[in-house]
Amino acid sequence: MGKAVEKIALEKNHEIVGRVDLGDVKPYPVADVAIEFSQPDAAIHNLKKCIDAKIPVVCGTTGWYNEKEDIEKYCLERNGTLFYASNFSLGVNIFFLLNEYLARWMDPHPDYRVAIDETHHTQKKDSPSGTALMLAEGIIKNSSQKKEWATPENPKPGAVVISSFRVDPAPGTHVVRYQSPADDIEIKHMAHSREGFASGAVQVAEWLVGKHGVFTMKDFLKF
Repeated sequence: MGKAVEKIALEKNHEIVGRVDLGDVKPYPVADVAIEFSQPDAAIHNLKKCIDAKIPVVCGTTGWYNEKEDIEKYCLERNGTLFYASNFSLGVNIFFLLNEYLARWMDPHPDYRVAIDETHHTQKKDSPSGTALMLAEGIIKNSSQKKEWATPENPKPGAVVISSFRVDPAPGTHVVRYQSPADDIEIKHMAHSREGFASGAVQVAEWLVGKHGVFTMKDFLKF
């Protein structure tokens, strides 16, 4: 993702003033904005370094969701700027909105059982994916019956079940499925390349300059 982001940023005539890679300990360079795509165990450190350096930061790393509230508080206490999204694709974010509407419409019909399937390449570190968790959150928020998510290995009564598959090669694919004895309803998003994610991240970085606070794709897309 870092290479894809850099390619698009340069094509748009932006200047890359620094790159931070695994093991780097040098101070962060002065920049208008930073884009953070790394690994779950590195993201927290990177975000705090950017916030401390007063650099607005766009984060697309997933897998650290349990610490998201703490990082948002850290950012606000220091008058920093943080933009987090589990997915920067315009199509995925429309998919998120559609998922919430569908959950609301299906809530009065308990005969339909909802589940999420997500498929990614074998190098993806987190499971379930951040996008799948966002989909589950959208269902839970709009359902009177679902209060949490679970995996098939650790099922819980009344939970949204998320099944994760890691195969190569595989485009990032997410399916939300409602099944009943009579019929099935499903919505699906399939990514064809990383360029859509990288382009979205650069557009968000352009938009974020000069702002303060914590933002999401709903702010950027004005949903």
